[in-house]
Amino acid sequence: MNNNIRVGNLFGIPFYVNPSWFLVLGLVTFSYGQQLAYFPQLTGFVPWILGFVAALLLFSSVLAHELGHSFVAISQGIDVKSITLFLFGGLASLEKESDTPLQAFLVAIAGPAVSLLLSATFFLTAFNVDFPAPIEAIIELLAFINLVLGLFNLIPGLPLDGGNILKSIVWKITGNPNKGIIFASRVGQVFGWLAVAVGGLSILGIIQFGNFWTLLIGFFLLQNAGVSAQSAQVQETLNGYTAEDAIIADSPIVSGALSIREFVNDYVIGKNQWRKFLVVNEEGNLSGVLEVEGLKKISTSEWTEIKLSEVMEPVKDLITIKSDETLLEVVKMLEDDPLKQLTVVGENGKVLGLLEKNSIIKLLERDKQAQTA
Repeated sequence: MNNNIRVGNLFGIPFYVNPSWFLVLGLVTFSYGQQLAYFPQLTGFVPWILGFVAALLLFSSVLAHELGHSFVAISQGIDVKSITLFLFGGLASLEKESDTPLQAFLVAIAGPAVSLLLSATFFLTAFNVDFPAPIEAIIELLAFINLVLGLFNLIPGLPLDGGNILKSIVWKITGNPNKGIIFASRVGQVFGWLAVAVGGLSILGIIQFGNFWTLLIGFFLLQNAGVSAQSAQVQETLNGYTAEDAIIADSPIVSGALSIREFVNDYVIGKNQWRKFLVVNEEGNLSGVLEVEGLKKISTSEWTEIKLSEVMEPVKDLITIKSDETLLEVVKMLEDDPLKQLTVVGENGKVLGLLEKNSIIKLLERDKQAQTA
């Protein structure tokens, strides 16, 4: 999983940390430990120990943010594959998208809502309960960080939560989730370029706000927003085609009424593409399968007399799909096994041909060439 280290499970959800997380943990521990060292009552290693505790609590806040997304997703019947902490925060990896715009909105808003609720809780605690000054400083830090975490994630551009909120709104208006992703990704790229500009100008000393982290966050937004937009564009394209459009040319379909001799002459001699054929009846419905290798067991003197329907084998483990199924759904079926072949059937169960990952890729390449021509 991209070199991520598995720490354990949280509420049944696999929990990982990226190696970059340790870098940030060390930086936060060191920088905040230095600030705590100004308290006269903290001596020796105590400021650094408290700095380490504060760093862990900060990341616990990020984790709570991701658990907010996760719990709402689980309530919708969506499995959470993992939660990962990394350089810029955290990520809850969901099995699939929500089924409706409202459900997508609820999953997206849950993380910032948890962060803002934690911020309010920490602020109220700091203002209403007397703690030693160093502990109060840590509580106020947690309140401020959760406030920033909640508000920052509400920026309306992917991959931030605000982008997912915007996506759900556009999805509701247009009825198309991919249009929502594309729009929110474009907005995310705008914010990414803005962050890059601010970070770059601050490093050059031209402006007084922003820093190196602003620059890094900008590149992070640009990269992830671009990936989201590209993925959504591909899905939108796939939604415009059906399984019938991606059928392999000259799929291995033969009539059971052919004799073995006719079959070998027309489909085998000089042709090495297929070693297994689908045998259909007069109506074009699937009757069985034929292995070319198995014909060697039959004497050639009998080839003109024996029909394919007499030597075909029963159909086993063939996966069929309706011809009007969108290619987006087909791709989802092929995700687990990219080498899998699907048998495409039309009206009344008539076999139209085979479909595989490569035939979809070729269709998309032709589509791209046609658009650029």
